[in-house]
Amino acid sequence: MEQRDQKNIIAPDGILLLDKPAGRTSHDCVNEIRRLYGTKKVGHAGTLDPMATGLLVVLLGRAAKASDCMTEKDKHYQAILQLGLTTDTQDITGHVLSKSTAPLPDEQTVKDTAALFCGAQQQIPPMYSALKIHGKKLVDLARQQITVERQPRDIFVYALTVSPVSDGAYDMQVHCSKGTYIRTLCADIGEKLGCGGVMASLRRTQSGLFSIRDAVTLDALAQMTTEERLRQLRPVETLFSDLPIIRLPAFYDRLAKNGCEIYLHKLRGVSLQMPKSAGEQIPTVLQALPVGTRVRLYDENGFWALGEVQRCVPQANNQACRTTPNDRTSAQKTVWQPDGQAQNAIRAIKRFVLL
Repeated sequence: MEQRDQKNIIAPDGILLLDKPAGRTSHDCVNEIRRLYGTKKVGHAGTLDPMATGLLVVLLGRAAKASDCMTEKDKHYQAILQLGLTTDTQDITGHVLSKSTAPLPDEQTVKDTAALFCGAQQQIPPMYSALKIHGKKLVDLARQQITVERQPRDIFVYALTVSPVSDGAYDMQVHCSKGTYIRTLCADIGEKLGCGGVMASLRRTQSGLFSIRDAVTLDALAQMTTEERLRQLRPVETLFSDLPIIRLPAFYDRLAKNGCEIYLHKLRGVSLQMPKSAGEQIPTVLQALPVGTRVRLYDENGFWALGEVQRCVPQANNQACRTTPNDRTSAQKTVWQPDGQAQNAIRAIKRFVLL
């Protein structure tokens, strides 16, 4: 009966918040979700190491188009920093490289040192990571005992607190930007203290607006009926719930769906619905939106695409314009019109059109 139910599912779309168990890769979890939901169109927004637990945002169907947006979001982690040793993986599972025989630093010294790692900084990605260089995962190279040079990357740690849990072990609460490796943060703090340090455990508690409090486990999903599993899926739009909403008039809505850029000055009188979390960060006047601002585009059926304010150069015949060279989302050829004046316009981002 359960197999017949699964075959009747037609391309489920949505976002599943999964509480990943320890010992399974993110890819393992995706494969299990494919089986449970009867679809191949499944991805995730941010890898968790096998030893890690916590929030894995799984994207099904059309939601997979938005994986890039999700990976850009800030993350929250809870980790255990173990002082007094170093390993080749920068976590407790690796081969021990050194053990400190000196007395470990006191609690206040650890807290003061950890505070130095708040703010903007550069971090060298670890060899044991899913990051790819020249098409090869660093972790695969590391397992072959091959070490390659990695360029430091800009990260931002918004908040970092530590509190002792046992001798030499500290609970870490971290709020950080995308691309931050907590294992490397632990190793860097240990190096700064002079005693070494590794990550003993890791749990992701938040990704963007999504919280582990709303996540479901694989075991729980396996016990559900098909209908119950489908009810676990959140609408694709919730990925962008922090963005303002624009409802284009019917004429401009048709143009936008045909790939045209819609000039902001032509949209006077069109309302801009602000998200509750936006505060004063985004102008409430549509025409004042700066280049690069992303918005949700709505029609009579609801959310249909993610749009972006772009700088455009109109063609001489006043037809659809072409984007300027800094547009990273357009696959169209740029057309230059020397008599055209660049203007701000909204365009549906091709890869985020969910029609």
